[in-house]
Formats: sequence, structure tokens, C-alpha cells
Amino acid sequence: MSARCQVLGTVPGFGHAISHSHVRTKHRWDPNVQKKRYWVPSLGRTVTLRVSARGIKTIDRDGIDVVVARIQARGEKV
Repeated sequence: MSARCQVLGTVPGFGHAISHSHVRTKHRWDPNVQKKRYWVPSLGRTVTLRVSARGIKTIDRDGIDVVVARIQARGEKV
């Protein structure tokens, strides 16, 4: 399963890890994605989302109903 946030769309970052001797090796920085269950009053059920830590803060700030409406407006299944 991909390391992608359903709320923000955050995806892994790619680049090089540079050692002390300046040797470059490929590196992938994954977002901090967690599986969280939320009760959505507008749907009358719980939904399980794969959200990043920043996405959890967005849900706390805006509310789960607003965030789920945004996800559904993008055409994603919740």
C-alpha cells in the first residue's frame, strides 16, 4: 500500500542521502501515515482513513464532515 495521505494527498519525497564522505545514495522520505477511524455524523457511520500526522491536525481544525466532503468531491471512495 502506498504511503499517501487521503486528506492532503501527501506523497513520498525522493532525493539523495549524503554521507560524511559525500557519497550519495538514493533515499525516500515517507510521510507519517497512520490508519485512523473516525465517526462521520453526516454519513452515520465510521470511516477508516490513511492520514498523515498533518492530516490529523487538519481534521481537528476543519472537522471530519468537511474533510470527508472534500475527499468525496475529488471522487475518492470513503
